Amino acid sequence: MSDDILRQHHAVWEKKPILRLLYTEWYREIIAWLRTGRTLEVGGGTGNLKEFFPGALCTDIVALPWLDAVADAQSLPFASKSFANVVLFDTLHHLENVRLFFDESLRVLEPEGRLVIMDPYISMLSWPVYHFLHSEPVDLSADPFAMHPPSADRRPFDANQAIATLLFERHGDQFARLYPQYKKLFHRRLAFFAYPLSGGFEHPSLLPVSLVRPVLAVERVLQVLGRLLGFRMMVVLEKSS
Repeated sequence: MSDDILRQHHAVWEKKPILRLLYTEWYREIIAWLRTGRTLEVGGGTGNLKEFFPGALCTDIVALPWLDAVADAQSLPFASKSFANVVLFDTLHHLENVRLFFDESLRVLEPEGRLVIMDPYISMLSWPVYHFLHSEPVDLSADPFAMHPPSADRRPFDANQAIATLLFERHGDQFARLYPQYKKLFHRRLAFFAYPLSGGFEHPSLLPVSLVRPVLAVERVLQVLGRLLGFRMMVVLEKSS
């Protein structure tokens, strides 16, 4: 089932220019934070990162023609200290036990290696949209550090869209205590209007492609209102030397 969803997303990516335009902005920002060296994308899904960063090793939990390897984020099949960067784009909120992933990311990253995360952000504006109009749930009462026994009933696309908000904001102090090896270099709330109006991968766009860049320019002016308007969060962590 998960490979069917990823194939559908890949087809949408090929046919929906507004998505490619928006994601191009975000991938460029991600790439600007990457160090020189081997780069691993975990949960690569549609394999888009390679279009913008050709040397990336793109993985997911299923084998697909545009991916390079099959890998579980909670048990990565790679040697210790083998990557300069690890990238997660819309993957963190799907993980059953995020602590296992953070442990693994520390293991596979080189000293001063970077972990770049882009994930949903729960703001006053995004909460009703994600809660009522999106297929994935939002649970702000969840303990993001809880360890769950593996469930045979869990599906790969089960999720909690609030995970990044919980980890890096509501429980940010606890994250810092649990992972002192990580220094936060960057933390930004973004994607105010253009992204929700694009319809994402599941809905038709309500925004003409010609208006995307003007809307993004307005979003940059309103950046200080990210806590109220944001639909996404980008966080960059660096492993200590």
